[in-house]
Amino acid sequence: MAKSKIFKTLDEQLEILKSKGLVIEDEDKALNILLRENYFFLNGYRHIFMRSMKDNQFIEGTTFDELYAMFLFDRRLRNIMFKYILVIENNIKSIISYQLSRKYGFKEKDYLNPKNFCQDGLKTRQVHDVINKMKRQIRVNGKQHTATMHYISNYGYIPMWILVKVLSFGIISELYHILKTEDQLSISEIYNVDAETLSIYLNLLSNFRNLCAHEEILYDHRTQRVIPDCKYHYLLSIDMTNDEYNFGKNDLFAIIIIMKQMLSETEFVQLINEIGYEIDILAGKVNVVPINLILNKIGFPDNWRDIKTL
Repeated sequence: MAKSKIFKTLDEQLEILKSKGLVIEDEDKALNILLRENYFFLNGYRHIFMRSMKDNQFIEGTTFDELYAMFLFDRRLRNIMFKYILVIENNIKSIISYQLSRKYGFKEKDYLNPKNFCQDGLKTRQVHDVINKMKRQIRVNGKQHTATMHYISNYGYIPMWILVKVLSFGIISELYHILKTEDQLSISEIYNVDAETLSIYLNLLSNFRNLCAHEEILYDHRTQRVIPDCKYHYLLSIDMTNDEYNFGKNDLFAIIIIMKQMLSETEFVQLINEIGYEIDILAGKVNVVPINLILNKIGFPDNWRDIKTL
């Protein structure tokens, strides 16, 4: 039978951290942070400060402030990434709704016709699943969301460019995957990538978006799917192991590579500057772990900022 976790007071939580070698310089401040931020969430950042994977002790000299700095860095990084993923989400929704409305019509009975989607027998079930998810969103949001309510009340239907407002990024990613090849190409060409690559990009973006929205640990997150090798891996001379790039495949830097191709140049420069600012702050607050080691944990090569000018 599994051992049950019992409630620990703030003082007990602090004692646990101390017993693992964490230096507490200001106990009142630490107790206040534990109360506000939750021991469980804060403790999720301990791994980078541990002596080894097996040794449950902090590197000698690690302070509570360093652990908290890592926690805050990840929160700010999440907020930055979320903001720019939302920009891409809005862009792709606008582009998909424009292309489909132009070609198949703007009433849901027209643009949700199964004949408008991939006719490959292997995808038949997926096509019906996605269409049903979209119809469900029309039923659920039709009378609740201001924009959809306006169209139903005044016109009796919801055009595609309004429907996408209430669709999740996950459904949009699935929708792109079931489009006819020519429709996928008309969208992917806007981003100068092939159709299959864009499908992978949307899948990863949706994965990271959900992680950011639910305040999960971001910096060391890895996805099951990987993005294809591209010129940015090569131009940054990213190290390889067994002919596979070590960074920028299924980590946060993979999302940066995706954003390089999907954001405007101005937006991308802002993104890199904002991340760089947070990394510089973290470098000034963490002493026991070299900043390049933290960067590598995130999936960033040492020369990651160079992508801004490539």
